[in-house]
Amino acid sequence: MKKAVKIVGVSLGAIFLLACGVQGYLLSGTPAKPLTGELAEKYDYESTPTLLIPGWGGNTITYNKMIKYYQQKNIAQKVLTVWVAPNGRIWTEGDFNKQKNALIQILFTWNYDATYHPQVKQLTAVLQYLQRHYQIQKVNVVAHSYGGTEFIHAYMGSKYLQQHLQLNKLVFLGVPVEESLSDQLRYRYHLITKSTDKNFHQLFLQMKEWHLNYPVTIYNLMGSEDGSKITDGSVPHIQSEMLKSLVGTHPTISYHQKIYPQTTHTQLHNRETILKEIAKILWGKNEEAN
Repeated sequence: MKKAVKIVGVSLGAIFLLACGVQGYLLSGTPAKPLTGELAEKYDYESTPTLLIPGWGGNTITYNKMIKYYQQKNIAQKVLTVWVAPNGRIWTEGDFNKQKNALIQILFTWNYDATYHPQVKQLTAVLQYLQRHYQIQKVNVVAHSYGGTEFIHAYMGSKYLQQHLQLNKLVFLGVPVEESLSDQLRYRYHLITKSTDKNFHQLFLQMKEWHLNYPVTIYNLMGSEDGSKITDGSVPHIQSEMLKSLVGTHPTISYHQKIYPQTTHTQLHNRETILKEIAKILWGKNEEAN
């Protein structure tokens, strides 16, 4: 009996060490590589940083391929990793000092909660930290799934951020903003009145009160799984398309939408076609994304 207990103990210990190793990798952050040599002619190189925000359960893997692709092609460079814990503690690796086409990777040490609200609070703290610590005045954002939901709630819920941190280009990848409407519905503006999502209605009111006096461009990119015209397999299109209703009250917001066929929720941040499109959106020289 004692021998059996010892064997089980060793097995549990090994499992624990393995789990710690996996978690350590998932939160390690993608290696940074600076821009070197000849820059790509078809891209502009600007000092506005781009924040990379993962969704529920997202980690280093979420933007690993994107970051490596942009660095390999000498399009952009990751300069900073920001970790945030459930208690709001923030720590960083790297630095931002207005490097060109800088990427800032944000990682939650725990983002497996039943709702996205804990991450809204954590992300608000991260955005305020970045603005104050690095004097960032304008940002681009690439956000996947609940990462985009968290971002829009964090930003619209903070008067400080609205006053001190301007938005430039927002790229949302399969981001749900309304979660009560049937996934069989086609988008119509009047569906606002049918929504029973309290979080969505809060956003709608916050948007109306937002004193936006500069241009913002939003790109809402969605996938269509196995030829489906209504979902990417995880997020129904209607949940993302209701973003149109939120931004419609602001004439200075330019809204663009695109659905990629045969593309799952995860592939939205991994397919090379989409990575190229995002690069064109963020840094393309004198041309709009399709």
